Amino acid sequence: MSGADHSLRHLAVELTLAVAEHIADATLAAGRHAGLLPLTVVVLDGGGHVVVQKREDGSGILRAEIAHGKAYGALGMGIGSRVIRDRLRDRPAFQSAIAAASEGRFIPVPGGVLICRADGAVVGAVGVSGDASDKDEYAAIAGVRAAGLLPHPETPVENWRDAGL
Repeated sequence: MSGADHSLRHLAVELTLAVAEHIADATLAAGRHAGLLPLTVVVLDGGGHVVVQKREDGSGILRAEIAHGKAYGALGMGIGSRVIRDRLRDRPAFQSAIAAASEGRFIPVPGGVLICRADGAVVGAVGVSGDASDKDEYAAIAGVRAAGLLPHPETPVENWRDAGL
Protein backbone atom coordinates (compact mmCIF):
# COMPACT_ATOMS: atom_id res chain seq x y z
CA MET A 1 0.00 0.00 0.00
CA SER A 2 2.58 2.53 -0.95
CA GLY A 3 1.37 6.07 -1.21
CA ALA A 4 -1.69 5.44 0.98
CA ASP A 5 -2.30 8.03 3.68
CA HIS A 6 -3.07 6.28 6.96
CA SER A 7 -2.67 9.25 9.27
CA LEU A 8 -5.50 10.13 11.59
CA ARG A 9 -7.53 13.19 10.65
CA HIS A 10 -9.01 15.28 13.45
CA LEU A 11 -12.45 16.83 13.24
CA ALA A 12 -12.74 20.58 13.44
CA VAL A 13 -14.37 21.54 16.73
CA GLU A 14 -16.31 24.76 17.26
CA LEU A 15 -17.22 24.08 20.91
CA THR A 16 -14.25 22.66 22.76
CA LEU A 17 -14.43 20.49 25.85
CA ALA A 18 -12.76 23.24 27.87
CA VAL A 19 -15.37 25.82 26.83
CA ALA A 20 -18.26 23.38 27.40
CA GLU A 21 -16.93 22.62 30.89
CA HIS A 22 -16.63 26.35 31.59
CA ILE A 23 -20.27 26.83 30.54
CA ALA A 24 -21.44 23.91 32.68
CA ASP A 25 -19.47 24.99 35.74
CA ALA A 26 -20.56 28.63 35.42
CA THR A 27 -24.19 27.53 34.98
CA LEU A 28 -24.07 25.51 38.20
CA ALA A 29 -22.28 28.35 40.00
CA ALA A 30 -25.01 30.79 38.90
CA GLY A 31 -27.61 28.39 40.27
CA ARG A 32 -25.83 28.13 43.60
CA HIS A 33 -25.39 31.92 43.82
CA ALA A 34 -29.12 32.43 43.13
CA GLY A 35 -30.16 29.78 45.65
CA LEU A 36 -31.75 27.49 43.05
CA LEU A 37 -32.63 23.87 43.66
CA PRO A 38 -29.96 21.31 42.57
CA LEU A 39 -29.45 21.55 38.81
CA THR A 40 -28.44 19.29 35.96
CA VAL A 41 -26.75 20.86 32.95
CA VAL A 42 -26.11 19.37 29.51
CA VAL A 43 -23.95 21.10 26.89
CA LEU A 44 -24.37 19.99 23.27
CA ASP A 45 -22.12 20.79 20.32
CA GLY A 46 -23.49 22.08 17.02
CA GLY A 47 -24.21 18.53 15.88
CA GLY A 48 -26.36 17.80 18.93
CA HIS A 49 -23.80 15.59 20.67
CA VAL A 50 -23.26 15.77 24.43
CA VAL A 51 -19.93 17.41 25.26
CA VAL A 52 -20.53 17.82 29.01
CA GLN A 53 -23.22 16.67 31.40
CA LYS A 54 -23.16 17.46 35.10
CA ARG A 55 -25.74 16.70 37.77
CA GLU A 56 -25.56 18.30 41.19
CA ASP A 57 -26.10 16.17 44.25
CA GLY A 58 -29.82 15.95 44.91
CA SER A 59 -30.93 16.66 41.33
CA GLY A 60 -33.61 14.19 40.22
CA ILE A 61 -32.85 11.19 38.02
CA LEU A 62 -34.87 12.48 35.03
CA ARG A 63 -33.20 15.89 35.04
CA ALA A 64 -30.46 14.86 32.57
CA GLU A 65 -33.04 13.78 29.99
CA ILE A 66 -35.04 16.96 30.53
CA ALA A 67 -31.97 19.22 30.25
CA HIS A 68 -30.90 17.35 27.11
CA GLY A 69 -34.39 17.77 25.60
CA LYS A 70 -34.38 21.50 26.27
CA ALA A 71 -30.97 21.94 24.62
CA TYR A 72 -31.78 19.57 21.75
CA GLY A 73 -35.04 21.35 20.98
CA ALA A 74 -33.35 24.74 20.98
CA LEU A 75 -30.59 23.49 18.71
CA GLY A 76 -33.01 21.70 16.41
CA MET A 77 -35.31 24.68 16.00
CA GLY A 78 -32.59 27.36 16.02
CA ILE A 79 -34.17 29.36 18.85
CA GLY A 80 -34.14 29.20 22.63
CA SER A 81 -36.66 26.86 24.23
CA ARG A 82 -38.58 29.75 25.85
CA VAL A 83 -39.21 31.17 22.37
CA ILE A 84 -40.28 27.70 21.18
CA ARG A 85 -42.78 27.47 24.05
CA ASP A 86 -44.17 30.90 23.31
CA ARG A 87 -44.48 30.33 19.56
CA LEU A 88 -46.04 26.89 19.90
CA ARG A 89 -48.32 27.61 22.86
CA ASP A 90 -51.46 27.34 20.73
CA ARG A 91 -50.13 24.68 18.35
CA PRO A 92 -50.22 21.36 20.25
CA ALA A 93 -50.38 19.26 17.07
CA PHE A 94 -47.14 20.81 15.83
CA GLN A 95 -45.51 20.29 19.24
CA SER A 96 -46.49 16.63 19.07
CA ALA A 97 -45.11 16.34 15.54
CA ILE A 98 -41.77 17.81 16.60
CA ALA A 99 -41.64 15.49 19.61
CA ALA A 100 -42.24 12.53 17.31
CA ALA A 101 -39.70 13.72 14.72
CA SER A 102 -37.07 14.15 17.44
CA GLU A 103 -37.84 10.73 18.94
CA GLY A 104 -39.01 12.38 22.14
CA ARG A 105 -35.90 14.55 22.58
CA PHE A 106 -37.85 17.83 22.42
CA ILE A 107 -38.84 19.67 25.60
CA PRO A 108 -40.41 23.05 24.73
CA VAL A 109 -40.04 24.92 28.02
CA PRO A 110 -37.47 27.51 29.16
CA GLY A 111 -34.02 26.24 30.06
CA GLY A 112 -32.65 25.46 26.58
CA VAL A 113 -30.30 28.22 25.42
CA LEU A 114 -28.32 28.47 22.20
CA ILE A 115 -24.57 29.09 22.40
CA CYS A 116 -23.50 31.60 19.73
CA ARG A 117 -20.24 33.12 18.54
CA ALA A 118 -19.85 36.88 18.29
CA ASP A 119 -20.98 36.74 14.64
CA GLY A 120 -24.23 35.05 15.71
CA ALA A 121 -23.38 31.57 14.42
CA VAL A 122 -24.69 28.79 16.67
CA VAL A 123 -21.97 26.46 17.99
CA GLY A 124 -24.09 24.48 20.45
CA ALA A 125 -26.74 24.64 23.13
CA VAL A 126 -27.01 24.27 26.88
CA GLY A 127 -29.98 22.79 28.69
CA VAL A 128 -30.71 23.08 32.40
CA SER A 129 -33.25 21.34 34.60
CA GLY A 130 -33.81 21.24 38.33
CA ASP A 131 -35.78 24.31 39.34
CA ALA A 132 -38.62 26.27 37.74
CA SER A 133 -37.98 26.56 34.00
CA ASP A 134 -37.41 30.34 34.05
CA LYS A 135 -34.79 29.86 36.77
CA ASP A 136 -33.16 27.08 34.74
CA GLU A 137 -32.96 29.47 31.80
CA TYR A 138 -31.41 32.18 33.99
CA ALA A 139 -28.59 29.82 35.00
CA ALA A 140 -28.00 28.68 31.41
CA ILE A 141 -27.76 32.25 30.12
CA ALA A 142 -25.32 33.12 32.91
CA GLY A 143 -23.19 30.10 32.02
CA VAL A 144 -22.96 30.99 28.34
CA ARG A 145 -22.13 34.62 29.12
CA ALA A 146 -19.43 33.57 31.62
CA ALA A 147 -17.68 31.68 28.82
CA GLY A 148 -17.56 34.84 26.70
CA LEU A 149 -20.18 33.62 24.23
CA LEU A 150 -23.62 34.93 23.32
CA PRO A 151 -26.80 33.19 24.50
CA HIS A 152 -30.14 33.03 22.71
CA PRO A 153 -32.33 34.22 24.26
CA GLU A 154 -29.99 37.01 25.31
CA THR A 155 -31.67 37.75 28.63
CA PRO A 156 -33.73 35.73 31.06
CA VAL A 157 -37.37 36.42 31.69
CA GLU A 158 -37.75 39.79 33.43
CA ASN A 159 -38.00 39.85 37.20
CA TRP A 160 -38.08 36.07 37.71
CA ARG A 161 -36.77 36.65 41.22
CA ASP A 162 -39.78 38.86 42.00
CA ALA A 163 -42.33 36.59 40.31
CA GLY A 164 -42.30 34.03 43.10
CA LEU A 165 -40.74 31.38 40.86
